[in-house]
Amino acid sequence: MSTASRPKTLDDILQEFAQHRRLMQEELQKVIVGQAEVIEQLFAAIFTRGHCLLEGVPGLAKTLMVSTLARILDVNFKRVQFTPDLMPSDITGTNVLDDEAGRRVFRFVEGPIFTNILLADEINRTPPKTQAALLQAMQEREVSVGQETHKLPDPFFTIATQNPIEQEGTYPLPEAQLDRFMFNIKVHYPTAAEEEQILLATTRPERPEVRKVLSGRAIVNIQKVVASVAVSEYIVKYVARLVRATRPKDPQAPPYVAQLVDWGAGPRAGQFLIQGGKAMAAMDGRFSVSLDDVRRVAVPVLRHRIATNFQAQAEGLSSESIIERLVKETPEPEIPKFVK
Repeated sequence: MSTASRPKTLDDILQEFAQHRRLMQEELQKVIVGQAEVIEQLFAAIFTRGHCLLEGVPGLAKTLMVSTLARILDVNFKRVQFTPDLMPSDITGTNVLDDEAGRRVFRFVEGPIFTNILLADEINRTPPKTQAALLQAMQEREVSVGQETHKLPDPFFTIATQNPIEQEGTYPLPEAQLDRFMFNIKVHYPTAAEEEQILLATTRPERPEVRKVLSGRAIVNIQKVVASVAVSEYIVKYVARLVRATRPKDPQAPPYVAQLVDWGAGPRAGQFLIQGGKAMAAMDGRFSVSLDDVRRVAVPVLRHRIATNFQAQAEGLSSESIIERLVKETPEPEIPKFVK
């Protein structure tokens, strides 16, 4: 049987997917300099139907990164600038009164949330009332207006940017809103070499052109492939052990967690750790999740799900430092021995 006529195996599909992922990264890095880890986590969220929260000071190309990502994907993209006077209906849409054949009827006008990729720019510059407009959309992928519920397009992702809460005019996101995000991705300053490259590239008259790599249908198919990546009971036990170790009142939590943490991660964190591990494995062309895959996504999955207390802040400890310590110290499950 020739290679062209034989059906594709899962290994063939994963290798093809890994190639698409490399093409996406090459196209994105025509515009974005550095930030390889941020790009990897963005891809992982997209391939697992997750949402991302990008956090960093203004001017680090967070918005440019998301808009360029939308350009290399053949999907609809809309951007909403969150401001203090933004209303929920400005995002979800609203019912308007129309005249049809002499009768007045209400007609629903879709808001910008009816798209494939929604960029919620500076999400923490709007009050919680408007932030909450995204809750149903991000979890159930639908919007309720009046007495009707409207389905959102598939695929649908929310990628939000956030300025550090220390900056003036910001509203911290409620815990329920934060928990909807699969990853909280920190965007850091570029290195000296990267900054020189940015200055050189952005002050030229020509702008790099990027080409489309994946369609919406292809993304949905890839999501199905990633979901089928194998996860052993060994991995599941490790994930459960790691998540439970973040909870100060859990018997499995180490003493320093009880001293430094007010509350830890819920079961959704474990789900996202496994999904993120699947994405990392698939992007490497592998069809089973390893412990290293889980560890690679532990910080972005858990950092916004752990609340440190005053003692931790007084000692200069962040949620990231506690997570990194937990990842190093959480013991791996024992592999059962099979006896004849």
